[in-house]
Amino acid sequence: MRAMRRSLLIAGATLLAACHHGARVVPAPDPVAELAKARAQFRSGNFGKALVSFRRLTYELGPSQPEMADVRQVADQYATSAYAPMALLRAGDANLRLWGKPELDPSYGETALAIYQELAGRYPGTDAAARAQMHVQQLREWFAQKDYKNGMFYFRRRAYDSAIIYFKDVIATYPGTSFVPDALMRLVDSYRVIGYGDELKETCTHLRRYFPQTEGLDKSCPADSSTATPS
Repeated sequence: MRAMRRSLLIAGATLLAACHHGARVVPAPDPVAELAKARAQFRSGNFGKALVSFRRLTYELGPSQPEMADVRQVADQYATSAYAPMALLRAGDANLRLWGKPELDPSYGETALAIYQELAGRYPGTDAAARAQMHVQQLREWFAQKDYKNGMFYFRRRAYDSAIIYFKDVIATYPGTSFVPDALMRLVDSYRVIGYGDELKETCTHLRRYFPQTEGLDKSCPADSSTATPS
């Protein structure tokens, strides 16, 4: 009993001392050490723990940190492993998060798209490739939105030739996105103002064939000769 009482007192004193000095601060993980540990786990055949470690690193590291490049290289060094597609997916996701908004510089978005496309090409049919494809569609929408807004910038300033370039890029580069009908409608408006009659009729025909439900179509492209530019 005395021994038990002594043990309890010691334990209590230790607890009080810990409270007195405050909570123990857990140091942040060292990326270099974490990466070395993950590689060692993988080489030793402990794939489950290695996968957890690599996933943790892809979440904790930013794309600009040099350790992220090492994590990214796992897809090349262990191309046949189950982790390789996930490594590419996480690298793409990290760049996608850094882009954030279509109005910002698209460099991170371009990098993300390239990584997702690489993932689809190297590991088709995987869960990671399917998830990447959803992000690719999001990126295409953002790129289309960026081009469309650039076109509208010039359109509002009556720089129609420059606006047309951007609207055409939306249509040709990002087919299937929600901005294509609007880009076609703005082409109609631009062609009408600058007197491009043939292009106007051609664009109206395209709209009526492929996007007949576009709002304002009947007014901008009536089914008669009024689509022609005024003489």
